[in-house]
Amino acid sequence: MTLFRKTLAVLTAALSVTALGTGVASAGEEGRAKAVLRYTEHGIPHIVAKDFAGLGYGYGFAAATDNVCELANIYLTVSAQRSKYLGPDGGGYPSLSEAESNLHSDLFFQRIKDSGVVDRLVAQPAPLGPRREVREIVSGYVQGFNAYLARTGRTGITDPACRGAEWVRPITEQDFYRHYYAIAVTGGQGVVTESLFAAPPSGPTPAPGTADQLSAKVAQALGGSGLGSNGIAVGADSTATGRGSVLLGNPHYPWQAGRRFWQSQLTIPGRFDVAGASLLGMPFVQIGHTADAAWTHTVSTPVTFGLFEVPLRAGDPTTYLVDGKPEKMTSQDVTVQVRQADGSVRPVRQTFWSTRYGPVMDDFQGIPLPWTAKSAYALRDANATNMRGLNTWFELDQARSTADVVGALSRTQGVPWVNTIATDRAGNALYADIQVVPHVTDEHAKACSTPLGQGTFAAVGLAILDGSKSSCGWGSDAGALEPGIFAPSRLPQQQRRDYELNANDSAWLANAKAPITGYPHIVGDIGTERSPRTREALLTAEKGGFTTDSMKKMLFADHSLLADLTAADLAKLCASFPDGQAPSSSGPVPVGPACDALASWDHTYTLDTRGSLLFQRFAARLGGVDRFSVPFDPQAPLTTPNTLNVGGAGVRQAFGDALVELRTAGLAPDAKLRDGQAVTRNGERIPIHGAQGFLGVLNVMTPVWDPARGNVEVEHGSSYIQVVGFSGHGCPDSSTLLTYSQSSNPKSPYFSDQTKLYSRGEWVKERFCEADIVRSPALRVVVLR
Repeated sequence: MTLFRKTLAVLTAALSVTALGTGVASAGEEGRAKAVLRYTEHGIPHIVAKDFAGLGYGYGFAAATDNVCELANIYLTVSAQRSKYLGPDGGGYPSLSEAESNLHSDLFFQRIKDSGVVDRLVAQPAPLGPRREVREIVSGYVQGFNAYLARTGRTGITDPACRGAEWVRPITEQDFYRHYYAIAVTGGQGVVTESLFAAPPSGPTPAPGTADQLSAKVAQALGGSGLGSNGIAVGADSTATGRGSVLLGNPHYPWQAGRRFWQSQLTIPGRFDVAGASLLGMPFVQIGHTADAAWTHTVSTPVTFGLFEVPLRAGDPTTYLVDGKPEKMTSQDVTVQVRQADGSVRPVRQTFWSTRYGPVMDDFQGIPLPWTAKSAYALRDANATNMRGLNTWFELDQARSTADVVGALSRTQGVPWVNTIATDRAGNALYADIQVVPHVTDEHAKACSTPLGQGTFAAVGLAILDGSKSSCGWGSDAGALEPGIFAPSRLPQQQRRDYELNANDSAWLANAKAPITGYPHIVGDIGTERSPRTREALLTAEKGGFTTDSMKKMLFADHSLLADLTAADLAKLCASFPDGQAPSSSGPVPVGPACDALASWDHTYTLDTRGSLLFQRFAARLGGVDRFSVPFDPQAPLTTPNTLNVGGAGVRQAFGDALVELRTAGLAPDAKLRDGQAVTRNGERIPIHGAQGFLGVLNVMTPVWDPARGNVEVEHGSSYIQVVGFSGHGCPDSSTLLTYSQSSNPKSPYFSDQTKLYSRGEWVKERFCEADIVRSPALRVVVLR
């Protein structure tokens, strides 16, 4: 009898088991089960199967049980049918592209479908295409999702978001792969979706944007996409006992729609065992741990796309010149079906233009890059040929050491736009930015950048190269799996026994004692100011002495480094205003109890703090204001800049405007954080601790401010949180929390249960080892066959 059959036999004998399929499983039919779902507290499934197809099947069924509407929305989007069912307007689906309407979303994804790029990538053998086990998991996942939908039917879905909706349908493997592809190009084509609707010039064109304008927009687009993270890997030398390791995984992702995480454990007895979370619809663990290694990801600094400016032949704006020879642009006519106001459906067509480098664009999120009679700009996305990430996470799911993590990243070269931070039982801590990066060396950028590109490359690493010369295309490394990207050996990585970390700054200070240098500028900057959040992480890591409990307490302490640097000065400034009146854009405003609240505040964003909400609104208004009087010093990167510029008019007005903002929202200057920061789930108000990353708070919560009520929702922030400790030979000491809970269905018991835990500062003790799973008082078993 196999381990799988033994497991199922024990469960069937000892527990009340639900069998789903054509009928109820009899005692002699256990071995025919495709998968077993063992649910523990908070609806976390531990999925057991005898093979990878069964594992995918169980994942697909369980994921659909919790999030069928959100998953169906994803497949509606990548199949380019939003306009057919929902009409052309609306906001598109921001989780997968920056399209501003359903129509533009459909045209964007129909272009991808018609190009056949996804089918070509999937057809390749590994390592470029999915390996055999990945294909089996994907096939099983599709069958599991469809089995759930067949069981409930559209009308049996309890989630009102899609109950009975005609756009909910069975899916295909193509749907899955198109979804993964959309995730891969999120940092490239997905950022500039609206810019691809370019047409040959037919009249006056705007002047191109400046390097400063374009650099600022690129930084905003990549840094303000609702994606961020902290990862802290503590090695043996920084643990309290001097052995083992502790990992904090703390991605800051959207709380709504398709970028939500979902938690599970995936097990093939004796062969495969991994726990953690993945983005909806990805039947692998993307952030998690095995019995001996743990990893997380943070959004990284390399710009994973580049631009080429191509000169055009006189009188022919769709013919460009390379090495003096004309090349015709290719045109692609794309048609989608669009629902009309009267309910009828009619086709809408769009023509997209491309060069050898990639599609033509005419702006970057509003900054003009005009297609003129003389030149045009084309986009090359380094992830446009990347289906390898599926292999990456499959291999990470089997890692037993940090060396295995590096091996998986290097062999597959499929991580699209994130760093990896990892630990292992041997006490190692790893930082690795081994991902897909355009092969543009500093020397190549100097030789081939356009005048505009010289500025953007220096500022943010965006390469704008001379497309008139074939020699100015992206380079290649012998150790890379495909041309045009850097080999793993050229990218920053470091392993130590004290700590490694990242909080979305470059690799330079992954460890303050051992700065990483020597990598290409496109990967990130060196010797520049670190964000308050990175500085908070480094100052915390430098203290050492970590346990899993201390790591959890540290994160939920919600400490603000920016407050340490400026709040005392702000309190003194507040007390210095004549007649207790602060200047604001609407005139003098009384400070009231604000000064005392700031002076006595402990500089944290826990729920009962007073002064924290006022400081949050003040800091949010600083924007480009010169806030510090002591500038950044690269020789003291953890302690500079500092000291509030209390003499600055912008600082003074920001404080007064923050007071006005609070009073307009019905909040006192000394209101508790819980009074002005909460979410509402099924009519219940749930206070939310934490704050924005620019405040130097590790536990990031980016709230949605309602001028009349305060912070009423979370846009993005701490999402799937894990703390994993290894020591000796026992089961990993791990705790997790999915802040927005497992299910997006308001009818589910797992819709807001973990959100309430988060509000109380509590964690879920993870059940990874077999003995812990079967001891769960909430254990519920579902057999799928």
